[in-house]
Amino acid sequence: MIILGVILLIIGLIAKISILTTIGAILAVVGIVLVVLGRTGRKVGGRAHYF
Repeated sequence: MIILGVILLIIGLIAKISILTTIGAILAVVGIVLVVLGRTGRKVGGRAHYF
């Protein structure tokens, strides 16, 4: 999710498409939050990690 978010963010910035930039940023942030919660041992949605 983080990688997809970063790719969309970069494509959105290069192509000057704001919706791709916004979606990419949201996906990257959500991915980082899920990774942090998984690393602290906290289960999110019944799963301890998302990979």
